[in-house]
Amino acid sequence: MNIAIIGNGKMGKKISKLAIKKGHRIVYFTDSNKPATSLNLSKADIAIDFSTPSTAYESIAHAINSGTPVVSGTTGWLNRLEEINELCIRKGGAFLHSNNFSIGVNIFFEINKKLAQLMKNQNYKSQINEIHHTNKIDSPSGTAITLAEQIDKILESKTEINSKRINNITGTHQITYSSIIDEIQIKHTANNRDGFAIGAIIAAEWLIGKKGVYSMKDIFVL
Repeated sequence: MNIAIIGNGKMGKKISKLAIKKGHRIVYFTDSNKPATSLNLSKADIAIDFSTPSTAYESIAHAINSGTPVVSGTTGWLNRLEEINELCIRKGGAFLHSNNFSIGVNIFFEINKKLAQLMKNQNYKSQINEIHHTNKIDSPSGTAITLAEQIDKILESKTEINSKRINNITGTHQITYSSIIDEIQIKHTANNRDGFAIGAIIAAEWLIGKKGVYSMKDIFVL
């Protein structure tokens, strides 16, 4: 497939490298000097967006208006996600967003929900600690927000999120349930960006030929 890479940062470069290795072609890429809104996307079968919170909405809207399916992993702009979903449906397009494309993290999401169900009506306080690299713009991470939303929906509570930014940390999310008696913890640590990039490419391959709004749940039955 012919791919437009929206956002040529660390994730964009990793996706390009792995996509080419899988036999796909990168026909466009964007950066601060060449915004997505300036591109004619007619040669792209799909756009993969890992841009910035300030540019994601306009870039994704431009791709949808151009008739190009979009897979997006950018977070920090999701107060406008519903607008994009509505635009996609109105235009008959295809859009898939995920806070995290890692298969391991999506398994972790399911473990998180199961543990929250087990902790219901127990006397524990929930807390999330997340660590990412210093170049990550949004804080807390989209993954941490998703984890907290899952917990709070089940426990009808408000989970505290603590965020740190440290050099050369790809991503760690730890959930702790604490009481005066003991603590229970689950943790996911990303060793590199490959899992996120591979998941985004799998999502792009899956989205080709479809119409509508999707998530990683539609791809992986967990």
